[in-house]
Amino acid sequence: MLRSVVVVGASLAGLQACEGLRHAGFDGSLALVGEEPRLPYDRPPLSKEFLAGRCGFDRLALTTQAKLAELNLELVLGERARAVDLATRVVALGSGRELRFDGLVIATGATPRRLTGMEDLEGVLTLRRLEDATRLRDLIGVGGVRLVVVGGGFLGLEVAATATGFGAAVTVVEPQPTPLARVVGPLIGRCLAEAHADHGVTLRTGIGVAGLVGEGRVAGVRLDDGSVVAADVVLVAVGVVPETAWLEGSGLDLTDGVLCDASLCAAPDVVAAGDVARWPHPLAAGTVRLEHRTNAAEQGVHAAANLLAGKAATPFRAVPYFWSDQFDLRIQAIGIPRPDDEVHVVAGSIAERRFVACYGRAGRLSAVVGFNRPRQLMGYHGLLARQAPLAEALGAELD
Repeated sequence: MLRSVVVVGASLAGLQACEGLRHAGFDGSLALVGEEPRLPYDRPPLSKEFLAGRCGFDRLALTTQAKLAELNLELVLGERARAVDLATRVVALGSGRELRFDGLVIATGATPRRLTGMEDLEGVLTLRRLEDATRLRDLIGVGGVRLVVVGGGFLGLEVAATATGFGAAVTVVEPQPTPLARVVGPLIGRCLAEAHADHGVTLRTGIGVAGLVGEGRVAGVRLDDGSVVAADVVLVAVGVVPETAWLEGSGLDLTDGVLCDASLCAAPDVVAAGDVARWPHPLAAGTVRLEHRTNAAEQGVHAAANLLAGKAATPFRAVPYFWSDQFDLRIQAIGIPRPDDEVHVVAGSIAERRFVACYGRAGRLSAVVGFNRPRQLMGYHGLLARQAPLAEALGAELD
């Protein structure tokens, strides 16, 4: 029986794991470790509502001191986990303190990738933490700023859309032929490119970044063809790396995250959840690591339950869901789309940017993507959960 659990990572997945443990009846000692000095907070609004100035930190907070007190846990903030010894069951912190455990939840998330030389230039940022969003808002909020976003993924596109509201001149640089090409494929990617172009965003697609230009402060971004895009501010949004350095030498498989079995177990009495976890999902070809808010929330609860369940642990098979708000578009997806999937528009019109599209792989429904059609999109959830044939999904009549 577990009498002490340490949760490393004080963001959404870690907090949900703590709440899940207590709600499941765990009454032993519980510690939540977080590198940042503040209470757990929501990250998706950092590129949208918070960046735009429409909400403050009070709207981002995921919990309060009073609610944490009800969980009867030890909150260890401003401390970075340095190492773990699974044999002696000890987590070593940067301060030299050691936390002993019977059960361990790994929820350390991910860290933004960086460009070579960006540390030497002012005005070059990544976006992951509250301080990053605050700094970016200060830089682009003055109006007329030339912002270059390196990376045409969800984060980069959301920031580009938000920055246009400040009157910034925005350029997005993306090496793939369309934005989000590796996620939703070229058809939907072109739709997004056209939406951004209609709002004044300049897109440089199909070309990579050779380096940054400037002395002391960034002045531009040099592209692979030798051209330079002038910039006052550069946001680097080229993906993230799972935060696993502290786990090196532990014996865990750390190839692109913490490898888990279907129940999110990485080792006896060790589970992982959120951006850092990689596990086999029925809708994926092999293992997958997802960086979605809903995945972090659901995995935190499920991992906690399985930590207590032991041999009775159950697979984590929740249908993934993610969304993005850009301009007047609510983009939603369920399942796991891949760029090489078949894509069939089953309702609405891509030209009008209000549609639902079904994705198919090996004759089965793999994902559904929708623009401004939330109710109809969610109607396919049950079909995805049972991996329905694509033909059945295409013939479904859903409101």
